[in-house]
Amino acid sequence: MDISTTTDVPPPAPQPTIAEQKRAARGATRPGDRIFLGLSRGSGILLLVIMAAIAVFLTYRAVLAISKDHANFLTTFEWNTNVLEPKFGIAVLVFGTIVSSVIAMVIAVPVAVAIALFITHYAPRRMSGPVAYVIDLLAAVPSIVYGLWGALVLVPHMNGLFGWLNEFFGWTGVFAWDEGAPRSMLTVGILLAIMILPIITNVSREVFRQVPQMHEEAALALGATRWEVVRMSVLPFGRSGVISASMLGLGRALGETMAVATVLSPSFDIQASLLNPGGGTFAQNIASKFSEANEFGRDALIASGLVLFVITLLVNGAARLIIARRAEYSGANA
Repeated sequence: MDISTTTDVPPPAPQPTIAEQKRAARGATRPGDRIFLGLSRGSGILLLVIMAAIAVFLTYRAVLAISKDHANFLTTFEWNTNVLEPKFGIAVLVFGTIVSSVIAMVIAVPVAVAIALFITHYAPRRMSGPVAYVIDLLAAVPSIVYGLWGALVLVPHMNGLFGWLNEFFGWTGVFAWDEGAPRSMLTVGILLAIMILPIITNVSREVFRQVPQMHEEAALALGATRWEVVRMSVLPFGRSGVISASMLGLGRALGETMAVATVLSPSFDIQASLLNPGGGTFAQNIASKFSEANEFGRDALIASGLVLFVITLLVNGAARLIIARRAEYSGANA
């Protein structure tokens, strides 16, 4: 006799929604996690509030100064705020800040990347450690020390380089030299390059160390040379990190004050040659004129500081866009 049994299968339990899962996760969070979440969130909000307060303060004081300016703030080649009809502009400061920073980046970035590659992929272990330690020490040197070294050591030894550039490239006008004191934009750019070199090197070095070992081993297994491994595996992986390191260095170059003020012979004119004295930067102008400025003069200096603030924000924003477009090379996607 056939005996058939029937078993009633209960229906599947309904799955919780995503919102219910999030609420359950929040309910299961430990008190320490909630405290840390609140502190970290509050720190982020506080940072935004501080940045907004700085922007509001700079904008308010800048408007007060620019409204009384008897010249064009963007195009005037003059800074005279202690008269009845003040005239001041930032044309020279914008030019000097950008030119000196570009010179510093052109010199520092290739050298820093080369040093980082040497430490991580070429130097023996007994050598890479001391070299990295020296680079770390250079990053801790105060800017005023760099400025004193630049004024007492770098400037007197620039005559030979300036004479060589004038002899072979003076016809371009950019490297023409009238044999004056070498306190020029090129000297400032070289000094800034030395100052930002440790920052770019250290960040690039740590990025190159994060390259997955399997990428390099795969390239070696295909018969690649050491340089081909670096070119095909290391540099693409670390490209976004190198860009971030370069932007950190650029931020310091844009805002450097005492070193530039110690080395540069400022004047409110734009020199076609990078070798002749003249020009100025935002930070150097603020540092040199703030102590002797009256209340209106300080407002004018704050207005120039607002422009530097905006330039820095634009540079950081551009860096974020570049890094976002290179997201496929980040370590998270390796």
